[in-house]
Amino acid sequence: MSPSGRRGGPGGAAGEVLGSLDRPVSRRLLSDEVFDRLRDSIVRGELVPGEKVRDGELAERLGLSRTPVREALARLADIGLVEAKPGVYTRITTLNRRDVENTLAVLRSLDQLAVEAAVPVMTEQDLGRMRAANRDFERAVATDDTDAALAADDRFHAVPLTAAGNPVLSRIVEQLHPQIHRILHRKFSTLLGGRNTIEHHDRLIEVCAGGDARAAAALSGRHWLELGGHINELFDTDQFAEAATG
Repeated sequence: MSPSGRRGGPGGAAGEVLGSLDRPVSRRLLSDEVFDRLRDSIVRGELVPGEKVRDGELAERLGLSRTPVREALARLADIGLVEAKPGVYTRITTLNRRDVENTLAVLRSLDQLAVEAAVPVMTEQDLGRMRAANRDFERAVATDDTDAALAADDRFHAVPLTAAGNPVLSRIVEQLHPQIHRILHRKFSTLLGGRNTIEHHDRLIEVCAGGDARAAAALSGRHWLELGGHINELFDTDQFAEAATG
């Protein structure tokens, strides 16, 4: 298993960087906590594509029994971050171009649907939240803070998603986001680091404020297509070819 950061004692030595798996687990529902930890570790590349994982080792590392770990791994398999062949292996799903393209196509359609439904009912408070999220995104880009940038981007897109008032949309998008976040996290400077995303966000806010739902949805769709093009370029240059064998 690849290391997720330097580790010392239970709390970690002063100044060391700890990964998602190295902090004590809280007392909320353990399978939810383990799911969140493992998902974040996969997204951040602490657990790399193709890496084999064993529930016993993960349970020992987290200081838990195997049961919540197995439950979390099963949920991760449901959303495509883990793949398993019973009795042979459980491993982190590799980054596959076709799977990524399919996921992007679905997310693009869902985002367009959410934006078109949201624009007629969006408030000034909604637009203010989008502006604030984009300023946070801009600051994160300026400091090359990938975690903060992705969090701000999620907050930005969550505004129309919430305003659309469709909980089914929200659930599906939440399930699909980690697939794309794996790539965005690894290639932040290429895919999110330029001015284009910040400017796209500003333009989308303007169109939403103008009340043109179809134009806002079309603009959002074009941005997803642009992102897909960048990701395809990375696959073309084999920048996702590495895989673990552990």
